[in-house]
Amino acid sequence: MRSGVTVHDMDARTGAQASDAGDDRPARRSRVSGIDRMLQILDQLRDTGRPATAYDLAHSVGAPLSTIYTIVDDLVGKGLLVRSEDGSIWLGPRLYHYGLAYERSIDLMAIAKEEMADLNRQLGETIQICGRDADMMVVLAMAEGRDHFQVTSRVGSRVPLNWVASGRLLVGHLPDEERIALFRHCARVSPTGRAETDAETLASQSAAALRDRLSIQAGESAYAVACVAAPIVDREGACNATISVVLPDFKVGQARERYADAVREAARRIETRLGWARSR
Repeated sequence: MRSGVTVHDMDARTGAQASDAGDDRPARRSRVSGIDRMLQILDQLRDTGRPATAYDLAHSVGAPLSTIYTIVDDLVGKGLLVRSEDGSIWLGPRLYHYGLAYERSIDLMAIAKEEMADLNRQLGETIQICGRDADMMVVLAMAEGRDHFQVTSRVGSRVPLNWVASGRLLVGHLPDEERIALFRHCARVSPTGRAETDAETLASQSAAALRDRLSIQAGESAYAVACVAAPIVDREGACNATISVVLPDFKVGQARERYADAVREAARRIETRLGWARSR
């Protein structure tokens, strides 16, 4: 793609020079970026539904053959396209994995939101669906409780993984060394000063929470606030998201098992509906 970008850059510069000089020749075609060319190739293969040669692709998208050859070679090398023995080009396996990931994300959130709403009606408490964004936990969806208890973590909120119950679960499937390195990098002192910050302790707690399918924290991220969370685990054992109940900490002391059982069952229902449920 590098040579194609260079040619386009030269085209843009020479076109500008011609314009400045008052050249009456027809204007050059507008620049097409390497990414646009890549999308044209992928769209063409998708629309026709059959493999094509680089020559056919160049003719179909109206691009120089040398540019298409360069882009196709790059995409084949990255697994986004495959080249058969006769030289024809087709969509590659990497695109399939991207599609699966996108499909899973849509199904996961649609189903998780339904279970979130059901759990909200059952418990009358605030329910959240949370996920991981690098070294932060992010609230993906939320159904508010019926009382006047206020939750500061709204949809889109991001907090360090070590502050919250869901944060521990979301990385519990990672190898020990990776979890320790992650917590060394991201662990922060919480506003209450009660959140654990030792990386090895957090890594151990994280693995144990995922095994137990339950993580509970009280007063670590905010005073008088507790969270009871369960993991939503895929077929490979990775925690893709969590479902949790956020409530006043005294309620957990009064009915810990009730909330623990409720989030575990909700997580299992989500996994079953997604076809992820495994015997444990």
